[in-house]
Amino acid sequence: MAAGSVARHGAFHPLRVADVERLTDDAVALTFEVPDELRAAYRFAPGQHIALRRYVNGGEIRRTYSVCDPAPAPGAEGPRRLRVGVRLVEGGEFSTYALKELAAGDALEVMTPAGRFGHALPLSGPGHYAAIVGGSGITPVLSIAATVLAQQPRARFCLIRSDRSAASTMFLEEVADLKDRYPDRLQLVHVLSREEQQAGLPSGRLDEERLTGLLPALLRPETVDGWFLCGPYGLVQGAERALSALGVERSRIHQEIFHVDEGSANAPATAAAGDATGSTVSATLDGRGGSWPAREGESVLETVLRNRANAPYACKGGVCGTCRVRLVEGEVRMDRNFALEPDELAAGYVLACQSHPVTERVEVDFDA
Repeated sequence: MAAGSVARHGAFHPLRVADVERLTDDAVALTFEVPDELRAAYRFAPGQHIALRRYVNGGEIRRTYSVCDPAPAPGAEGPRRLRVGVRLVEGGEFSTYALKELAAGDALEVMTPAGRFGHALPLSGPGHYAAIVGGSGITPVLSIAATVLAQQPRARFCLIRSDRSAASTMFLEEVADLKDRYPDRLQLVHVLSREEQQAGLPSGRLDEERLTGLLPALLRPETVDGWFLCGPYGLVQGAERALSALGVERSRIHQEIFHVDEGSANAPATAAAGDATGSTVSATLDGRGGSWPAREGESVLETVLRNRANAPYACKGGVCGTCRVRLVEGEVRMDRNFALEPDELAAGYVLACQSHPVTERVEVDFDA
């Protein structure tokens, strides 16, 4: 990128589906081909995600899925292919389409990579990392673990994963291959919640109480450089409480929530006590600024989208962090936040999709 240029946010490009691989009865891996001229645009960091977009009955559907492949090495070109995991969600329009209709040779609009789940990950030095994941939460952590082990020759990684059963386990072979490749540096613990195993830990959920007893038997939690928690809300919150009780600093805990209720995530915005009426929202996006009047009950993102259709977003539920902006001026009320870390909040970042103006003027920067 030339000096002084500004990266475009939320850019979509049509990519050809190279493969739809069945992982389990209710999950597939989608592989997209990346043309040579777009390889730089689709370069990703470990733990990042892409948004997929399609139009149905005149409406737009966007869904976010994490990249499961190792990230390109420093100085290497962007990827020739992108691979994501998709699990069927009951009533989910996009996941149903992906599992039952999508085929190799089809094309989908794919947003350039976003997300900061692995942003605190240094890819140098020895490093000791660990992850606690549930179900499809393995997807970004597979990318993080594979990247760390490949790019840090002395790094160690402890992966603790929970699934309902062996048959429902996504990327089972990929994780086994990773263990075979790095037997001395990857510690793998697999717990099944609804199925007994012939060896290993007894079945059952990985809740706060169980993790508080299990983790000290595996490693010294407080000495781990970075913990990555990913999966359903209950598992992630329980794991965070367990780690805190075991003396792990909050700054070393990074989390990404899956499976937040879609009905709540997409509920229409309503005004609340303290919200300003007649506010003006100013935004900088792709190096261009603008100011627009906000409608009652609108989020900052909705105001910007009415005037700049290319504003980046994916879930609109406060989960993915694609719409992360820096609050430059004014105050906002965030409905909820499952994406931003405490240090990001302290630095003035908010989620545009969840933020409502509290002051007469609000200014945000998508480029920060």
